Amino acid sequence: MMDACNALIVDDEADIRELIAMTLLPLGVTCLPAETLSEARALLKRQSFGLCITDLRLPDGSGLELVAYIQKHCPNLPVAVITAHGNMEIAVEALKLGAFDFVSKPFELAALREMVATALRLNQGGDGPGANRPTLLGQSPAMAEVRALIAKLARSQAPILISGESGTGKELAARLIHLSGPRADQPFVPVNCGAIPEHLMESEFFGYKKGSFTGATQDKGGLFQAARGGTLFLDEVADLPMPMQVKLLRAIQERAVRPVGAQTEIAIDVRILSASHKDLALLIQNGGFRQDLFYRLNVIQLRLPSLREHPEDIPELANAILERLGRQSGLPRATLAPSALTTLRAYTFPGNIRELENTLERAFTLCEEGVIQATDLSLPLAMEPTASRSQPPPPAIKEEMATPLVDQGFESKTLPILQSSSVRNLEDYLEQIERAAILRALEETRYNKTAAAEKLGITFRALRYRLKKLGLD
Repeated sequence: MMDACNALIVDDEADIRELIAMTLLPLGVTCLPAETLSEARALLKRQSFGLCITDLRLPDGSGLELVAYIQKHCPNLPVAVITAHGNMEIAVEALKLGAFDFVSKPFELAALREMVATALRLNQGGDGPGANRPTLLGQSPAMAEVRALIAKLARSQAPILISGESGTGKELAARLIHLSGPRADQPFVPVNCGAIPEHLMESEFFGYKKGSFTGATQDKGGLFQAARGGTLFLDEVADLPMPMQVKLLRAIQERAVRPVGAQTEIAIDVRILSASHKDLALLIQNGGFRQDLFYRLNVIQLRLPSLREHPEDIPELANAILERLGRQSGLPRATLAPSALTTLRAYTFPGNIRELENTLERAFTLCEEGVIQATDLSLPLAMEPTASRSQPPPPAIKEEMATPLVDQGFESKTLPILQSSSVRNLEDYLEQIERAAILRALEETRYNKTAAAEKLGITFRALRYRLKKLGLD
């Protein structure tokens, strides 16, 4: 059993060792000193520690050698390195070798205490927030490898770049890394970098001070402050504009941010995880992404496989999705007919797991008697060759005016004029159409749901599902 109250401090400067020991004393940590690499190895052989902090420059070698030694002989021991201020290249190298974290000289005592407290939580175990965390499904070798790597990456504080096609579960992987590590009881803050207007990015990320611009009536913290002590997940990081890339790079290097309108920087304790479905290396060649920022974000890379790389996991994923849909709708869980399962296995799913979820949600709504047939999936392999030729083309939607779907007396249920310039969100507009059609059918049948379903040309089960989804039940 590792003693979480003992820390090995390796530095040839006595005043540094004493300063660290005094700083960690309030945390209940007893520091054992070592001046050289050989002395540190000897102590590691004699007893166990809950933490190791080592300088990079030692009389008989490098702190990087000690990091490699600990990774080989004491893989569960968190080790942090002390670097010279601004020497990020060496810090990144230490993280790649397996260091838990790094701290720069001259280090702030509060930052040192936060780092040590985080490291000690690694070996506490218990039933914290990560105990009931979700998991990546699939028993294929590809997914087993991803889960094993996530468990390993969770023990480090190194920045991680999660790559993979759209719909492969990059945000879920980021959450699992967060929940499996020592920051599990702190915030996980996801942000879609492509969804923030460029002129608002700096204030959204770093916050702002009262009076810094028109409308700034009070101080406001940014995303970095919201993730304090936890994890900031930068989804679609490739969408960051160049000016913001420069500011993000500085924030990562200095571990500090300056709110808009502030005169001084604020220290931050945040782990950075990022993700993109784009090829960042190709963007760098084309001048669309900074190479220095790429190296800071891509200390360790985690690649999520596409669904076509592990099709043997489709049955397990489909069962889990259908079970969730049943719980959410309050309806009995649907099952897959053998023909439907064969169709799912044969389809390539360019949209990956997200497309599988959408496909099954549609089939769940359309299926008869709780059994999903191949035709309910509406996938190319499920369609009959002559189906497209036998069906008349859908009526064209005129841009001038959408026909009201209910009597003119119900103005709130009359659809707005359908013009290309006025439709901001197609999904919301289609939901309005669906809602109005269902309400009209219910009114015409005096709220007889069986008759309304027949009038709409859908099953009673499908109508129940749609009523619950639209909040009309």
